[in-house]
Amino acid sequence: MPKASPISTPDASALPATYEAGLAELEQLVAALESGQLPLDQLLASYQRGAALLAFCRDKLQAVEDQIKVLDAGNLKTWAPE
Repeated sequence: MPKASPISTPDASALPATYEAGLAELEQLVAALESGQLPLDQLLASYQRGAALLAFCRDKLQAVEDQIKVLDAGNLKTWAPE
């Protein structure tokens, strides 16, 4: 039975520097989890890392949304393509 390629699962406290980096790592983890090729002991670590990355990305998006609300004085405008 072939072994799955090792996926690095850094400590959950070592969050990425940017939203884009977090999203890219989260996408890699999801692909690895969905592949069904991870060893059992790595599944839990990958799931925990994914949960931490998801929370990180949600927090970053919320911060941007809050800044937009402040810039628009609380009145978000509906975007319509030109």
